Amino acid sequence: MKNTLLNKVSTVCMTAALAVSSIVLPSVASAADAVIDAEPQVASMRGTAPLNAELTPNPMEKVENNDLKRQRDYPQQPPTIPHDISKYQLDKNFNKCMDCHSRKLADEAQAPAVSVTHYMNRDGEFLGEMSPRRYFCTQCHVHQLESKPMVENEFVDVDELIKQSNQRAKK
Repeated sequence: MKNTLLNKVSTVCMTAALAVSSIVLPSVASAADAVIDAEPQVASMRGTAPLNAELTPNPMEKVENNDLKRQRDYPQQPPTIPHDISKYQLDKNFNKCMDCHSRKLADEAQAPAVSVTHYMNRDGEFLGEMSPRRYFCTQCHVHQLESKPMVENEFVDVDELIKQSNQRAKK
């Protein structure tokens, strides 16, 4: 009797599950085929592709790897990284950047040494080792890509602004 009751309950459950799935599955399939937003209201990297369309991603751009020092555009700008660091270990246990950029090894490696500010704590006191808050280089320093800009750059350096201002004042 116990098995008969169990068989009836499982039959009822399976029938209910089939009934629900026959109603839900077709509506899910039609929702996946529907266009969510044919013309987005906000410009994006997706262009006019609907939100539910899966696009082929743009190819990854090559990392600039020429070791040329770039000019900085504003005071206190962290220097950019002019070489590939994709295979560098940079974690709480080891910082590969310091193999060349530590103050002890920079001359030998012919690399710029990290600023003395990297050896200061929050109160401006100098430490014997690099400050833990300056250990993860890529939180401030970034590498550059060999790519075309996605948007037009209208940045004007402060020196150029002063020059333009002086020229206007002379007129």
